Amino acid sequence: MERKCTNQSFLLLMHTSKAIQDQIKDDMSKNNLSITEFSVLEVLYHKGRQTIQQIAQSILISSGSMTYVIDKLEQRGLLKRNACPGDRRASHITLTPDGEGLMEKIMPEHEDLIDSLFDSLSADEEQELIRLLRKINKFN
Repeated sequence: MERKCTNQSFLLLMHTSKAIQDQIKDDMSKNNLSITEFSVLEVLYHKGRQTIQQIAQSILISSGSMTYVIDKLEQRGLLKRNACPGDRRASHITLTPDGEGLMEKIMPEHEDLIDSLFDSLSADEEQELIRLLRKINKFN
């Protein structure tokens, strides 16, 4: 017997999440970036130097997958690895000047896109959405 999910809140949240990700994916493809590649660059842009594990934790993917993405972005000259002086097993990842320049170009457009996705909400509705999502997300 096949069971269907009947939780309307869950289904709508998943559909909304996918629709947002699809819009970001389309937008990032203009810059020849996948969502994951953009997410890595975004973490480095906002937080500065990070280890692979820190980046993976920020964007919620495995560090094994992260190594592949880091390799691709490093080959494109958008980021670089530096040995971590306190831990020879770890590397610090930073944006290169080219990576910084790309993010300075992309971020205003990305922020405008995100704002446009939520501009139908009033300030009160946005705060209510944040409150409800935090209530569901027990990790934060």
